[in-house]
Amino acid sequence: MFGVVLWSSQAEGKAVIWCEDHGDLAFFNATDEDMHDALFGFGAGDLVQFDLQQERLMRRASNPRLVNEGQFPDLPDNLLATGTPVPSRSNPAVSGAARPAFGQIIPFSPRKQDKKRQSLRHLA
Repeated sequence: MFGVVLWSSQAEGKAVIWCEDHGDLAFFNATDEDMHDALFGFGAGDLVQFDLQQERLMRRASNPRLVNEGQFPDLPDNLLATGTPVPSRSNPAVSGAARPAFGQIIPFSPRKQDKKRQSLRHLA
């Protein structure tokens, strides 16, 4: 999997990565081995490749490799600038009505080949 580092702490050996599949964020927590091998040295905006594991309700990145340092330096700030508040236990006052309506949702329709398969399934 490829992703962009949104936040990292070299002192703690941790990072948050936005994954290429635009699914949940992946969390990296360096082990002592990672730190000794100098594998952890990522900064915000770095493009990395990593292995991904799903653990309960969290995605974990492991075996990270730097692909291109500073590939997307403005991405973390751009996400913060366009982000909207989300209701949470710590901030329950934010409602869905308070969110700005921007962006466009584009529906994906099945390919012609998929439509044929669906039609054949109904005939069977």
